[in-house]
Amino acid sequence: MSTVKIDKELEQFRSLMEVPSTFDEGFSWTALAGAVFIAILMVPGAMYMGLLAGGGVGPAAQWVTVILFIEVARRAHKSLKRAEIFVLFYMASAAMGQPFSGLLWNQFFVQSQAATGMGVAEHMAEVTWFAPTDPEILGLRSFFNPAWYPAIGMVIFSTIMGRLNGAILSYGLFRLASDVEKLPFPMAPVGAQGILALAEQQTEETQRSRAEVAGAENWRWRVFSIGGVLGLLFGTLYLALPAISTALLDQPIVILPIPFTDWTPKTAPYLNAVATGLSLDLGQMVFGMVLPFFAMVGSFIGFLATVIANPILFHYGLLPNWSNKYDTIQTQFSTNMDFYFSFGIGVAASIAIMGFWQVYKGLRDRARQQKKQQAVMGGQQVAAVPIDRTKLRGDIPVWVILATYAVTSLSYICLSGWLIDWHPGVMFVLVFFAYLYTPIISYVTTRLEGLAGQVVHIPMVREAAFILSGYQGGVKIWFLPIPLADYGIGAVFYRQAELTGTRFWSIWKAELVLMPIILVSSIVFAQFIWSLAQIPSADYPFADKMWELNAANGCIINSATLGRYSPFSDAFRWHYVFWGAGIGMALFAFMSVIQAPIMMIYGILRGLNQALPHVIIPQFIGALLGRFYFQRKLGLVWRQYVPVVAAGFACGMGLITVLGVGLNFLAKSVIKIPY
Repeated sequence: MSTVKIDKELEQFRSLMEVPSTFDEGFSWTALAGAVFIAILMVPGAMYMGLLAGGGVGPAAQWVTVILFIEVARRAHKSLKRAEIFVLFYMASAAMGQPFSGLLWNQFFVQSQAATGMGVAEHMAEVTWFAPTDPEILGLRSFFNPAWYPAIGMVIFSTIMGRLNGAILSYGLFRLASDVEKLPFPMAPVGAQGILALAEQQTEETQRSRAEVAGAENWRWRVFSIGGVLGLLFGTLYLALPAISTALLDQPIVILPIPFTDWTPKTAPYLNAVATGLSLDLGQMVFGMVLPFFAMVGSFIGFLATVIANPILFHYGLLPNWSNKYDTIQTQFSTNMDFYFSFGIGVAASIAIMGFWQVYKGLRDRARQQKKQQAVMGGQQVAAVPIDRTKLRGDIPVWVILATYAVTSLSYICLSGWLIDWHPGVMFVLVFFAYLYTPIISYVTTRLEGLAGQVVHIPMVREAAFILSGYQGGVKIWFLPIPLADYGIGAVFYRQAELTGTRFWSIWKAELVLMPIILVSSIVFAQFIWSLAQIPSADYPFADKMWELNAANGCIINSATLGRYSPFSDAFRWHYVFWGAGIGMALFAFMSVIQAPIMMIYGILRGLNQALPHVIIPQFIGALLGRFYFQRKLGLVWRQYVPVVAAGFACGMGLITVLGVGLNFLAKSVIKIPY
């Protein structure tokens, strides 16, 4: 009974879009021009917005670029193919990469009060590839100095290796999950439907007659436009007004609190150690409509469980550092350090174990089904093989995937080993990450993405491994380039490429062209922004307020290898880890017995890991509206509409955000004269 129920829900996502029978080349000079356009006009705005408000411009760069180039093509009486739009969309997103913006954080960290107070700063002089520590060099506020060359070289190495692995390994995992296991990838249509909406809008305008497109699914453009208008209206109030007013006034005009309104100090006497509040971002509600309904229900149930559990934990003295004067951030930090830091590791471990179990169960069930089919056919496999799309898509051999990963991982290991003086314990950790942990966790995440649109994350793996390595020689170990990543998250991107009929070689050619564009634009604009004012400072409110707190949190971990006492020792408790793992596994077993949807299980565990209620509540409201109002009114076609609405909403929000950031950036860049 449960199997049928789960499959029906997954089938709704599987049938949203069909894989086309033809695949086109998407890389063109148009896409290259779009990437350059982004690198010149959008990257500085995104970098500045991150310092100003803690977030970038979102999907603005992608949608602005794509719509602009479509309009230019239309006026030239041409149209862009779906594959060309997809690659343009991808290049616009990839061009927003800001690898050198991290150097702005590096220069602050080495001279922060937290690093100095916790004894980390005195060891940073050994980490030459992170940032120079000489106050005179830092006072110049210039990356074009020989003292910065090791850090620049490390950024270049990490960027090239990371993007190469991300492109090739994610592709290999996609082939395994999609071609072999036939998983639906429920979140893939969200981006793909937006691309189709833009392509259909061109079709409607350029075809010889309306009758020729009457049978096409041109509804996407109308639905996309509705979402875009909603995004423009809400974005004007939520993001554009504060951004523009910051440039004109001493204090920004904020009508809707960003990122959320905080009720914790008011509810503390009644809900001990519970963070309360609400995100007023309409995008969270739209996001809740897009995600699977039972995942949102599970998240809300998990949140309610923490609302009940936290006062009990506080009553029995398990949350001793919490105070009823704390706000949301302080409450989250104190309860994490007292209990949820370790408990969350256990919960995440149970999710990982569940993921492994699902992988094993899926492979076992597939093998049984194949045996049954062979028995029915008398042991003969005479069924017709489906259309082989591997040649049409431009697939590459498996040995290329494996060889690429082996070489890049070896590069990480050799470079880190040289930097750490070939410490035996650290070398073992590097090999473990490269050839065991990263492949396993990437595969599990790929399968969960393909099955339920979820990802698996085991926190503190890097930290635990480094501490257990026995290294006590300072802080160099925390700044090594290590072969630890989860490439399964990128597998859904290749599913989107497949749904839009894009040849995979288009993506890889785009990567080769994008690399120098990303590196050059990032360092040029990071240098320009740093030259405008000290970072952090009053000119950058978010960085000025949050960076010192982030540095303090980071130094807690960094101090664990100094050979002395560290707050990390107080935060990590094995018995809480086992509690989290045990409760997670017991919940999984119970939900399986009562035949609950698998998406609900993952949602509950997400809520148990003390996710902020500020975003869970609007997401749950959106899920309820989608399920019990829009879906009842529109039927199952709502599942096709809502991803397009979400894409349009993101576009509208992006457009208005770009306008606000642009005005703010121009105002801050004006040179003031004394007369």
